[in-house]
Amino acid sequence: MIVGIPKEIKDNEYRVSMTPGGVHQLVEAGHTVLVETRAGEGSYFHDEDFIEAGATIVSAEAVWTEAEMVVKVKEPLPEEYQYLRPGLVLFTYLHLAADEALTRALLESGVTGIAYETVELPNGSLPLLTPMSEVAGRMSIQIGAHYLERHEGGRGKLLGGIPGVRPANVVIVGGGVVGTNAAQMALGLGASVTLLDINIDRLRYLGEVLHGKFTTWASNPHNIMRGARFADLLIGGVLVKGAKAPKLVSREMVSQMKPGSVIVDVAVDQGGCVETTHPTTHSNPTFFIDGVVHYCVANMPGAVPRTSTYGLSNATLPYVLKLAQRGFEPAVRADPALALGVNIYKNQITYQAVAEAFDLPFAALSFN
Repeated sequence: MIVGIPKEIKDNEYRVSMTPGGVHQLVEAGHTVLVETRAGEGSYFHDEDFIEAGATIVSAEAVWTEAEMVVKVKEPLPEEYQYLRPGLVLFTYLHLAADEALTRALLESGVTGIAYETVELPNGSLPLLTPMSEVAGRMSIQIGAHYLERHEGGRGKLLGGIPGVRPANVVIVGGGVVGTNAAQMALGLGASVTLLDINIDRLRYLGEVLHGKFTTWASNPHNIMRGARFADLLIGGVLVKGAKAPKLVSREMVSQMKPGSVIVDVAVDQGGCVETTHPTTHSNPTFFIDGVVHYCVANMPGAVPRTSTYGLSNATLPYVLKLAQRGFEPAVRADPALALGVNIYKNQITYQAVAEAFDLPFAALSFN
């Protein structure tokens, strides 16, 4: 198979979808890999590294038009829609439930869209979303700590305090991968952490494995309101697989927060779990509502591309190899987890949560 690796064009997106090591494995398996020139420079992988691994360096147009499968990091932007076509397999993060325009563009193009974030193992875990959720969860605390500084508009609080001075209060909504990693980082810095989730068993587990100034609350509107009122830093880490995130933190709750407090809504790439958030970019990451700093960058891991590229490539490469070796249909037939990743196929939406998000027809994946 001819596999294409384009350069990411999203604002300040420095990740690349595959390391030279991953390219080498594909080439060793007999596949052709086309890498757009300078695609890896943001992650400090140079064209020479990919050439040494066996790739051919080409233009963006050549990657998109000659490849049978394009492997990306982020969803196609409007300027890339022209390259979408029948017969092309697109393997990337899509987050379609938060982007109707992209969903319709994919439908109209005839492309086959496989979303990293909905590949799901039998135990319910999301192996291709997990590494970036780990990165984003950990980053949310260091970012939140930065924006708590007074010159950034924050309350001027040190996350861990000092002897004789109380630490900052970190409130985390959601106890999944993002929330767990955020809690670990915040506790490590000495913050006082309150985590909310609807799954009591999950709270019980986290209470057993996390230590320090750590409290768990059942997630409900009353407790979320309580948490928002005393939070110095509020982390939105809610995920509904493949669907738009629920707005658990309302506009009213934000209005009750302390001036200079900070919200980091990690769920913003799925629409956000805070009513006042909207996607921002690394170039212009924050805005204020009711004196509260909102950080809502939809591609947070792009700021640490070296770590993120390795983590993502480690997770996706086995699936890329499977698709390249067997072809799309045999690979998906043989792997139910990969089949759940198929969101668009033959001009139809094949992931129900995406169809429901826009009240569009849903068609179960079928090869008849």
